[in-house]
Amino acid sequence: MADLTKDQQRDFEAAAFRRLVEHLRTRSDVQNIDLMNLAGFCRNCLSNWYRDAAAADGVELSKDESREIVYGMPYAEWQAKHQTEASPQKQAAFEQNRPKDH
Repeated sequence: MADLTKDQQRDFEAAAFRRLVEHLRTRSDVQNIDLMNLAGFCRNCLSNWYRDAAAADGVELSKDESREIVYGMPYAEWQAKHQTEASPQKQAAFEQNRPKDH
């Protein structure tokens, strides 16, 4: 592995995060429940992790503020534009594999 400085590693991680967030914004057809069922995380998880990182640095963000950072719009607006009803099968799979913090 290349010898990276801590600043380089942080910058590359931040760039990868921004690219992931942009990808998820363009793939609004992919529902959060599908992400959760397949990968064990979703856009809401990313917003929670973002909020946790901010809090660790002494910056308080509300759930709505961190979600808007990830979604690129208020969460309620994203839901109205993009969220569809999950099938009973998807809901059952989520309940079976639900992370402890959800």
